[in-house]
Amino acid sequence: MKNGKQSSQPEKGSSRIFSLSILFIALCGFSFYLGGMFCSERVKIEAKDVTSTTTKAVASPMKPTVSPLQIKSVSFPECSSELQDYTPCTDPKRWKRYGVHRLSFLERHCPPVYEKSECLIPPPDGYKPPIRWPKSRDQCWYKNVPYDWINKQKSNQHWLKKEGDKFHFPGGGTMFPRGVSHYVDQMQDLIPEMKDGTVRTAIDTGCGVASWGGDLLDRGILTISLAPRDNHEAQVQFALERGIPAILGVISTQRLPFPSNSFDMAHCSRCLIPWTEFGGIYLLEIHRIVRPGGFWVLSGPPVNYNRRWRGWNTTMEDQKSDYNKLQSLLTSMCFKKYAQKDDIAVWQKLSDKSCYDKIAKNMEAYPPKCDDSIEPDSAWYTPLRPCVVAPTAKVKNSGLGSLPKWPERLNVAPERISDVHGGSASGLKHDDGKWKNRVKHYKKVLPALGTDKVRNVMDMNTVYGGFAAALVKDPVWVMNVVSSYSANTLPVVFDRGLIGTYHDWCEAFSTYPRTYDLLHLDSLFTLESHRCEMKYVLLEMDRILRPGGYVIIRESSYFMDAITTLAKGTRWSCRREETEYAVESEKILVCQKKLWFASNQTS
Repeated sequence: MKNGKQSSQPEKGSSRIFSLSILFIALCGFSFYLGGMFCSERVKIEAKDVTSTTTKAVASPMKPTVSPLQIKSVSFPECSSELQDYTPCTDPKRWKRYGVHRLSFLERHCPPVYEKSECLIPPPDGYKPPIRWPKSRDQCWYKNVPYDWINKQKSNQHWLKKEGDKFHFPGGGTMFPRGVSHYVDQMQDLIPEMKDGTVRTAIDTGCGVASWGGDLLDRGILTISLAPRDNHEAQVQFALERGIPAILGVISTQRLPFPSNSFDMAHCSRCLIPWTEFGGIYLLEIHRIVRPGGFWVLSGPPVNYNRRWRGWNTTMEDQKSDYNKLQSLLTSMCFKKYAQKDDIAVWQKLSDKSCYDKIAKNMEAYPPKCDDSIEPDSAWYTPLRPCVVAPTAKVKNSGLGSLPKWPERLNVAPERISDVHGGSASGLKHDDGKWKNRVKHYKKVLPALGTDKVRNVMDMNTVYGGFAAALVKDPVWVMNVVSSYSANTLPVVFDRGLIGTYHDWCEAFSTYPRTYDLLHLDSLFTLESHRCEMKYVLLEMDRILRPGGYVIIRESSYFMDAITTLAKGTRWSCRREETEYAVESEKILVCQKKLWFASNQTS
C-alpha cells in the first residue's frame, strides 16, 4: 500500500511472467516442428541407404555415403609345426578337461577367446598339392596325411596300403573283405531305391576311410562320412584328402548338426556305436535325422550273429540277446525290418501316422513321443532327447516316397520351404536363377572353377543351396553351411538332394586343416561381424583351405578394404573383381593360398 492505495507493481510483474510463458511455449512448439521435419528427413535418408546396400541387382550412380572400414595392416606369425593337424574344437590336448561318460570328450569343446591361436597352420614337411579327382579316390600322398596306424592295424582288411610315397585305397573294410563295390552291390539288391534316384543323400557313421561314401558317388548318392577326431586313425582327414565329403563328429550327448528328416539313408558298418545302450538314445538320433521312408543299414554285430559270433569274442547267447534288444528298440521307434541277407540288415523308418499315434496314446511307452516343446530341427549344441520325433504332415510330404527322384528333385521347391519366413517356390526359382548367373561370372574371374583343380567346396553361408545347385554338373561336391543364427533353411537344402550342416562362424569348423579347395562366402561379414571378429574368421578359413586353394569373397564395399588387409596378413594372393552387375555397393575378392613351409622345416 502506498498513500492508502494498492500498488500496481504486482500487475506489471504478472503480465511480464505471462508474456514470457507464452513466448516459451511458442519456442517449444517451433522447436518440435523443426525436430519433426528433421527426423522425417533422416528416416527417408536412412531408408534410402538401406535400400542401396541391400538391393544388389541394381547399380547406383551415387557413391557410398559411408567410408569403407579400415584396419591396421597385420602379419600373422607361423604356428608351431606341432599344430599341423590342429582342430581347435576337437583338440586331443584338451580332452582331459572333459568327462568320459558316453565319450563326450570327443564332442565339440571350443577354446575361449583368450586361448584362440592367432597364427597360420603350417603343412607337414614334404606336403604336395593333392592328387586330383577322380584319381584321388584311389590314392593320396603319404606326406599329406602321414599316419600309419590304419595301415598297420587294418592291413589284413585292406582299408589302405602304403606303397612308396603314396597311400592306396583298395576299397576294403571290416565288413566288406571282397571290396566295397561288391558290398554296395549287395546292398542295392536289398534296397532297389538306391538304383533309381529315390535315395540321394546318406550319412555314414564311423566311416573308416570313407570307401563306402566314395563308391556311392558313382551311383548318384551323396554321402556325409562322419567320424570323431582321434590321435591315430585320422579317418575324416583321409576321406577329405581323397575328395570324399566328410565331417568330424560323434553321436554322444548332443545332437548331430543336421535338421530332422534330412537323410534318405544312414549306414553303420561295424562302427562300434553301442546302439542298444543308454535306452537306445543313439538310435533315436538316427531316427531324428532320417526322413520318413528312409533306411538304416547295419552290418556287423549283432547282425548274422548265429554265424559270426565266434569271430566277435563273445557268445551266441549274448549276441542273440543284443539283436533281439536292437529289434525291439527299432520297432518301438517306428522302424520296420525291410530286408536282410548275410551280414547286412536294413530297417525302414515308417511314415504311417498310426504308429506314432500309438506311442502318444500309451503313457507308459518307451521311448515316448517328443512333446511340442522340443524343436526337432534344433541341432547346434542341443542335448540328445530320449524321445521319438514324430513327423508332421508337412514332413510326411517330404518323405522318401513323396519327393521327386534325383535329379528332378533338385529343381522342385520342397514343401518345407514354406516354413522359412518369406520362402516360396517362386523365391527358390529366382534364387537358382541368380546363382546360375553368379557362377557363370565366377568362372570368368576364376577359371579353375569347374576344372579338376577344384574338388572340395564349401559355401560358408548358403540359403537354399543355390551356389551348389549351379555347380551340380561340375566335378565338385559342396558342403552347404547354414548359420545357427540365421533362418533355418537347411531342411530345404537336404530336401533338394544336397548336403550341409549347421555352424557358427565365431567358432572353428569341424574339419582338419587343408581340407577344402574353394571357400565361398556371400555377405558373411555383413551378417556376422557384429558377433564374430573378422580376423578369427579369416584365420579359420586359412586353416581349412588347402595350399593352392581359392577363396571367393562376395561382400559389401564397406568391408572389402579390411578383408583385403587381413587376407594379406595370411599370405594370400588376392585381387578385387567387379560383380556380374558391376555395382558400387558390392565387390568380389578372389584369393589363392600360397604353399609355404614352416621356417624350421627342411622343405
